[in-house]
Amino acid sequence: MNEPRLTLLSREGCGLCEEFAAELATELATLGAQRSLPPLEIADVDSDPEWQRRYGLKIPVLLWDGEPVLTTFFDAAELQRLFRVR
Repeated sequence: MNEPRLTLLSREGCGLCEEFAAELATELATLGAQRSLPPLEIADVDSDPEWQRRYGLKIPVLLWDGEPVLTTFFDAAELQRLFRVR
C-alpha cells in the first residue's frame, strides 16, 4: 500500500492557513507516533493556475494524492478517519 501524498495549499499572509497548518502539524505528529507518515508539502495556491482556479477562494485545502480532503477548517477526526480507511 502506497503512502499518501499530502499537500497543504495555502497563501502567504493567510491567518486561517497558518492556524490550519499548525493544527495539522500537531495531528500529524500524533499520528506519526503510531505509523510512518509522508512529509507534508506546503504549496502556495497561487503558484499553479489550476490550483488558483479551483481552490483560490477556499484555502486552506489539504490534498490527499491531489484530491481535496479538508477545506477551510481543520478537522482532526476526519483526518484520523482518512488514515484508518486508506
